[in-house]
Amino acid sequence: METIKNVQAWEILDSRGNPTVAVRTELNSGAYGEAAVPSGASTGKYEAVELRDGDKSRYKGLGVLKAVDNINSVIAPALKGMNPAEQEKIDRRLIEMDGTENKSNLGANAMLGVSLATAHAAASSVKKPLYSYLSHQDSYILPVPLLNILNGGKHASDSTDFQEFMIAPAGAQSFAHALRMAAEIYQALKSIIKEQKFNTNVGDEGGFAPSLPSNQAALELIIDAMQKAGYKPGIDCFIALDPASSEFYEDGTYVLAREGKRLSRQQMVDYYVKWTREYPIISIEDGMAEDDWEGWKLLCGAIGERVQLVGDDLYVTNIKRLSKGIEHKASNSILIKLNQIGTLSETIAAINMARQAGWTSVVSHRSGETEDVTIADLCAGLSTGQIKTGAPCRSERTAKYNRLLRIESELGVKAKYAGMEAYYNLKR
Repeated sequence: METIKNVQAWEILDSRGNPTVAVRTELNSGAYGEAAVPSGASTGKYEAVELRDGDKSRYKGLGVLKAVDNINSVIAPALKGMNPAEQEKIDRRLIEMDGTENKSNLGANAMLGVSLATAHAAASSVKKPLYSYLSHQDSYILPVPLLNILNGGKHASDSTDFQEFMIAPAGAQSFAHALRMAAEIYQALKSIIKEQKFNTNVGDEGGFAPSLPSNQAALELIIDAMQKAGYKPGIDCFIALDPASSEFYEDGTYVLAREGKRLSRQQMVDYYVKWTREYPIISIEDGMAEDDWEGWKLLCGAIGERVQLVGDDLYVTNIKRLSKGIEHKASNSILIKLNQIGTLSETIAAINMARQAGWTSVVSHRSGETEDVTIADLCAGLSTGQIKTGAPCRSERTAKYNRLLRIESELGVKAKYAGMEAYYNLKR
């Protein structure tokens, strides 16, 4: 039987130049697995705790040496000799050792790094790629990519109120076709932005961040880019939004500073209703604030039959919060972020709970990313149908897309592109 021989962690940098955790799990056979943990900028207050050092003399307090030491000194001895194939047992041991509701003792970043590195090691020990190791079927669904090609909010200064304007090439014939379509639209958008004398600098996730006069102006630019690239909006490619509304929710109102508007809960819902009638919007993530449950129910009642409504800050990949959302019909989809919850097993449980409720799942990166491609294998292995990992720009983003290209090539006829079937719970 394979057993864990050693777990080692060290500090590395993420895509924003901030420290994060990398982990290597070694088995008695010599097989090993490695993982690196991402970090978010726009974070939900109910997320599991990312442990930082707080030493202002080093990385402005953002160091992760405490998390690294927790792995090397506390976690590694406790996991030594365990079977790496028993993922749930390992993750449960981590949770018990931490002993807190929000993983603030060991740190979710420490726990996740170990959880993922161990899964990679277990897959390696049986000579399988991770997606195959995680799968319990012979056929695979490859995801529709949601590409953040216009950045705003906390991802780009002096841009839109809304954080992400994405494209969803659901009309493509394969994942490779979808990625080509997205890259061509991205390049068309760049040329349009240049023509209009806007800056073509990019934000944290690789999307352009022009200083636009309104949020709606971003939609117009994207429609123009689709058409310039030779694609039909609403047929070949759709728009997906992540307003990250908790970031502009103040005292019960939604403040769109770019437009000089303060909107009530109902007015915010009406704002989205209008947009979804005028533009080919297929998905809205975090359309309402993380504590505005009434707003979520209003939004879902208004457009939930024809638009995917994704809870991110609302659910933080936590089955307790997800079960409340399902009970109250607050949305019809969940965003899946491994580092929001801290272990692979808990992440898979959230995906399964959503699927059993007839909801969709969108597996997501974070704005502070690494070259780690685990989420690409997770999407393919569990056939989640959608992945969100930034623009087709910056290597920490394209690494995930390139991994999916390789998986598609490896699988051949065993792989099917999700396409519009990714939105199976909508009436379109």
